Amino acid sequence: MQILVRKLMQRISHKQATGCRAYCTKMVADIGQPTPASHPQLLKEGEMTPGITTEEYISRRNRLLDLLPENSLAIIAAAPVKMMTDVVPYTFRQDADYLYITGCQQPGGVAVLGHDCGLCMFMPEADSHDVIWQGQIAGVDAALEIFCAKKAYPMRDLHKYLPGLTYGCSKLFHNRQTAIPTYMKLESFQKLAKNGKVGDLSTFTHALRWIKSPAELKLMKESASIACQALLQTMFHSKTYPYEGMLSAKVEYECRMRGAQRMAFNPVVGGGPNASVIHYSRNDQKIKDGELVLMDVGCELHGYASDLTRTWPPCGRFSSAQEELYDLILETNKECLKLCKPGATISQIHNYSVEMLRKGFKEIGILKDEGNSLYNLLNPTSIGHYLGMDVHDSSMISYSRPLEPGAVITIEPGVYISSFLDVPERYRGIGIRIEDEVLITETGYEVLTGSMPKEVKHIESLLNNFHPGMGMESHNNIRAAYNR
Repeated sequence: MQILVRKLMQRISHKQATGCRAYCTKMVADIGQPTPASHPQLLKEGEMTPGITTEEYISRRNRLLDLLPENSLAIIAAAPVKMMTDVVPYTFRQDADYLYITGCQQPGGVAVLGHDCGLCMFMPEADSHDVIWQGQIAGVDAALEIFCAKKAYPMRDLHKYLPGLTYGCSKLFHNRQTAIPTYMKLESFQKLAKNGKVGDLSTFTHALRWIKSPAELKLMKESASIACQALLQTMFHSKTYPYEGMLSAKVEYECRMRGAQRMAFNPVVGGGPNASVIHYSRNDQKIKDGELVLMDVGCELHGYASDLTRTWPPCGRFSSAQEELYDLILETNKECLKLCKPGATISQIHNYSVEMLRKGFKEIGILKDEGNSLYNLLNPTSIGHYLGMDVHDSSMISYSRPLEPGAVITIEPGVYISSFLDVPERYRGIGIRIEDEVLITETGYEVLTGSMPKEVKHIESLLNNFHPGMGMESHNNIRAAYNR
């Protein structure tokens, strides 16, 4: 046996010495973001970004050109890197319009789109120092070969070529919120701006992004599913670890472990009175026994956001006052979902929710009459918003626009009773929101977050039948019981 082992080790040593391997790998170009060649676990052949094909990106560009006025031009800047300290950047997130049109997930670029020039990309260049410290980035070659630009130049030549592209332009549109001085300070841009010929590109890109393609909807459903699974696991966790910070960390961990690249926003984890602060984000308090916790969370999966909210008592039981308010919010949520269909508008659904809540608050005894101005303090928010690449997506689209199949919205009634409000004491300090994602379909709607429980009896059953030592089989049995 020892002789056989010795011979085997000699063979291995010989192969290592002569460069032989039991396997081989070919060099794959690194362009600073995943490609089908470098990340086959993320992208299929023909995809420019995970789930979205090159063909779809080209179609987006053509549809944008169809919307742009004749002889106009679009300039789309990539998001800049923002610094947290002198040498430490914040995590980079691409501008949604730039990503939607180019597929490039990296900072430092500018894209120009026109009827004559097609897509022209100006790309940053990395010197040897940048490559050592930050890695490779997409340059001119990647713009042509990966992002399928018609023309591409280094960013240092922007001042040479952009004036020629804008010459004779009747109107120029740019993503105003991400605009950069590099092109805005050029004389050609300044001249167009002075003559009132510069507009906001979001008018057109938000109209395109408002209705999602089948590929986009697949990503949005996956993003919603990840957020639901993560929040469910966090709900289980809350009884043993009733701390806002721990629950925030738990939900982010669960999202990331399921493939999300980042959270869509800083999780709102409001325990007790903190739940009445609509965008509470400190997440630094312990949740006292008997208090509710409101968690508003969402993640991003390959550029597409999810957004949902659930409210529950980590101790496992709603008090009578909590349940009374919760039932009103839940009923409003359910009734508003029924209104989601093509032709309806967010404004109409909002107005209906206000009527329901005013009536309910009056019956409970929080409002003295349905027209009381106190209502605006109890619920100053809209019933929902559009959802997509950004959490509050397509903000240029009016809430009065009739919904169409392929639009995704949220339905999120709530009540936020600060401790200082003049209401019966048993209701003070209670904040409740129940938020779902809703896809508008040809025949009505589909709730993308429907797997996340929201009935009182289901929530209490889940919390009181779970303990930290349970395995996944036990978790599945609980979920199966809930789904019956």
